[in-house]
Amino acid sequence: MGEIAKQYMLQLQLHPLRTKAVTAGVLAGVSDSVAQKLSGIHKLQLKRLLLKVLFGFAYFGPVGHYLHKFLDKIFKGRKDKSTVAKKVLLEQITSSPLNNLMFLAYYGIVVEGRPWMQVRSKIKKEYPSVQLTSWMFWPIVGWINHLYMPLQFRVIFHSFVACCWGIFLNLRARSMTITKG
Repeated sequence: MGEIAKQYMLQLQLHPLRTKAVTAGVLAGVSDSVAQKLSGIHKLQLKRLLLKVLFGFAYFGPVGHYLHKFLDKIFKGRKDKSTVAKKVLLEQITSSPLNNLMFLAYYGIVVEGRPWMQVRSKIKKEYPSVQLTSWMFWPIVGWINHLYMPLQFRVIFHSFVACCWGIFLNLRARSMTITKG
C-alpha cells in the first residue's frame, strides 16, 4: 500500500467524520469540474466548484457518515441478504429522496442564486424524474455497499459512485436552467 493510502487509512481511523467529509467534498469538486467540461463550459467556474465542494463536505460526508452508522446500529451490523435488503429499502425511502431534494434546492438557491419561488417551481417539475432515476440506480449501489463494504468504507464507496451521479445531476440541473433560461 502506498504512503498516501496509508495516511488516508490512518486519518480514516483517527478522524472518520472529517476524513469522510473531506473525501465527499473533493469528489463533489471532481464531479462538478467534469460536469462543467461536459456541458461545454470552457473556463472552470471556480465559485460554482467551491460551492459544490462545500455541499459535499458539509452535507453529503456527514449525512452519509451518520446514516451508515445508524443503519448498522439498527440492524446490529448484520450482512445477510434479508438485512441488506431492509437497509437498502430504508435508505431509498428516507435519505435518497432527501439527498436529491437538498441537492436540487442547494443548486438552485446557492449555486445559481435563483429566488426560492423559481427553484421551488423547478423542483416541483423536475424532482419526480430525478428521484425515479435515482431509484433505478442507487439500490444497486446500496446493495453492493451494504453487502460487501466494511462500515468505515461505505461513505467513501458511496462518495465515489456519487461523483458519477453528481455529474448526472449537474448536467440535469444545468439543462433545466438552459431550457428555462
